[in-house]
Amino acid sequence: MARVYVLGAGTPTPTPERFGSSFVAEFGGNQVMIDCGPAATHKLVKAGLWPTDIDYIFFTHHHFDHDVDYPCFLLCRWDQSIGKENQLKVYGPTLTEKITEDIIGKNGVFAHDWIARVNSPMSQQIHVNRGGTLPRKPPDVFAKDVTEGKVFVGDDWEVTAAIAEHAQPWLDSLAYRFDTPEGSMVFTGDTRPCKSVVDLASNADIMFCMCWDDQEVMKENKEDGGQCGTTGAAEMAQEAGVKKLVLVHTGPNLSLHGNKEKGIGDVSKIFDGKVVFSDELMVIDV
Repeated sequence: MARVYVLGAGTPTPTPERFGSSFVAEFGGNQVMIDCGPAATHKLVKAGLWPTDIDYIFFTHHHFDHDVDYPCFLLCRWDQSIGKENQLKVYGPTLTEKITEDIIGKNGVFAHDWIARVNSPMSQQIHVNRGGTLPRKPPDVFAKDVTEGKVFVGDDWEVTAAIAEHAQPWLDSLAYRFDTPEGSMVFTGDTRPCKSVVDLASNADIMFCMCWDDQEVMKENKEDGGQCGTTGAAEMAQEAGVKKLVLVHTGPNLSLHGNKEKGIGDVSKIFDGKVVFSDELMVIDV
């Protein structure tokens, strides 16, 4: 059975319990990261996973709460590797290729780090002691900008993207659907309720949908543009006919006891499937 590790269940506002967005989907021997928000690499290890086992990353968009730990992950995965791992493949909307190159390319902002580790005798010895061989190779990452449509086809799984209406025209945003032999999973990223995401999620086994706050509070605060709240997430899930709805990207107000329970109740009045209010390091079976 496929499962999803919730590494980041929060927003750009840090709280002691949640901060930023990141997930790892595990199925058929694959471990796929979706977004890489604050401290995602550390949370990954706390969840019992390991950076070199992640072979794919899919970015929904490039707000910092979804990608700020990407430099850390890239460097950590490369540093811990012994040269026998699969090449890391990274997909995302516009800027994915540029950000990757700007981080870890020959002239990237962190090139000084890997150049020193490639050449320093001390770092070379650590690499050999881990099981690697010399000469130590520089980072080799495949990154590709993608848009709506089929973005990846594996041996027995595929990934389809749809436009997520969030911060356009300043920033491109995507939602993803993973179809695997062990179930179908949809990650909305950040989006307002929209037909493109509903169509993408049609009859999916599970949907991880952003849920910033109580919908009434969002409307009153004029924060309901470009993002889903409680009833918005519920309406999309119900219209799409998904079996399980996981509320993610929840803000500080909605995460408070009382507000949380009210939110779950409001969602359940609209959506007749199973509702899960996510917490960080939660593991959810598809």
